[in-house]
Amino acid sequence: MSVLRVILGDQLSSDISALADLDPGRDTVLMMEVAEEGAYVAHHKQKIVLVLSAMRHFAEELRLRGIVVDYVQLDAPGNSGTLNGELRRAVEVHRPERLVVTEPGEWRVQKMVEDWAVLTGRPVEVRPDGRFFASRSRFAAWARGRRAWRMEHFYRDMRREHSLLMEGQSPAGGEWNYDAANRKRLPAGTAPPVRLRFAPDATTREVMALVDRRFGDHFGSLEEFGWPVTRADALRALDDFISHSLPHFGDYQDAMKSGEPLLFHSLLAPALNLGLLSPREVCAAAEAAWRAGAAPLNAVEGFVRQILGWREYVRGVYWTLMPGYADENALGARRKLPAFYWTGRTTMRCLREAIDSTKRYAYSHHIQRLMVTGNFALLAGIAPREIERWYLAVYADAFEWVEMPNTLGMAVFADGGRMASKPYAASGAYIDRMSDFCSGCEYDVKQKTGPRACPFNYLYWAFLIRQEDRLSGNPRLAMPYRTLSGWSQDRRNALLREADAFLDRV
Repeated sequence: MSVLRVILGDQLSSDISALADLDPGRDTVLMMEVAEEGAYVAHHKQKIVLVLSAMRHFAEELRLRGIVVDYVQLDAPGNSGTLNGELRRAVEVHRPERLVVTEPGEWRVQKMVEDWAVLTGRPVEVRPDGRFFASRSRFAAWARGRRAWRMEHFYRDMRREHSLLMEGQSPAGGEWNYDAANRKRLPAGTAPPVRLRFAPDATTREVMALVDRRFGDHFGSLEEFGWPVTRADALRALDDFISHSLPHFGDYQDAMKSGEPLLFHSLLAPALNLGLLSPREVCAAAEAAWRAGAAPLNAVEGFVRQILGWREYVRGVYWTLMPGYADENALGARRKLPAFYWTGRTTMRCLREAIDSTKRYAYSHHIQRLMVTGNFALLAGIAPREIERWYLAVYADAFEWVEMPNTLGMAVFADGGRMASKPYAASGAYIDRMSDFCSGCEYDVKQKTGPRACPFNYLYWAFLIRQEDRLSGNPRLAMPYRTLSGWSQDRRNALLREADAFLDRV
């Protein structure tokens, strides 16, 4: 019985379920580069290069194992430009008796897959994606009946279930979470390590030329491309992080520094989300470093929490709440995304730094995303779908299942608290405390109002005033609302006018 085994662009793992029980003598693997996947949002050019180059390298690895691969390149004659069109063409050529695919990572692709049996006239087997710690059904079972979902509760269950950073039934070191130890500002004179980057090989350079031709008007540049595009290089990147950056990751994971967008962060999310690395091996490597005395517990726990905790949690949120989750807008935000998110041309240095690094690397770390670009979108009332599509487009690691809940649930609180316990709103004081951005800014972070005041300061209070009916009952916002309760209506109105005038200008 011949089988056509479909491998999608983020399923580049040799142990992916669609390849299990493959018969090299009878089966064919189908991989497809199609225009619709590069353009349903205007993806960063580096992201498109990363995915296509990694796909081409993975296909070659399969061929070296004696597996027949039908690989459709983007510029191949007759390429229909769609997954459905290329699948139909492949079925006509290979005439398989059935199709096998691993469940897609994104809702829109899953809806396509559900129609493939009718489209092709062949039975389609959709297999679970076993590369995660928690299956979709495992998260749904955890969430069922809970009044509130909180990542911390899920994370502790995952730690116990998978025996990660545990001493018997207790957490290593006696605490589940060392986040309070992971909020240090980067000391002056601290030099982050030189990060391992990967020079584009011939395959990647070919893809770069293709992307320049086909997607040349997309956001971002290709000059700094240095992402791993093979399993071997991804393993080298993991080893480099564990050896050189993990020991200081915990202390400075929330820090920001001008001209240093990478700092001590892992840079492994693109490889993880493509399937070049597995979350299990990454967490195991970090735990081994702690047990060997090569990295402190606060660093290792903070890193493991990002993967075993947040990464798994947001995937569960996505698949449990879609498709309605995409339209959440609990705060009634309606403003259009300012043009500077695409150009980087803004007088606010923190935003300029975050957006410039995004253009150069298709990357900025989680605090820049949450507390700079996300915080501004929250305070300014940017429509959730506008900022969500931007995040999906501009980052190399952004796939909808992980990006959407982080944006809607964390960055702009559009789900009203389903995922997080409070909106992550902050004035300029937070950015000043965690970075050196404010020292070279046109605005003065110490001024609360007036033409030279940091816009984050009055936008923060204007946000709280506008959302008072919705948020004043949140216990985690009790302190700022106590402050607001002492303000006169005239003072409130003056601040709202200042905020509106600024937002109208941008």
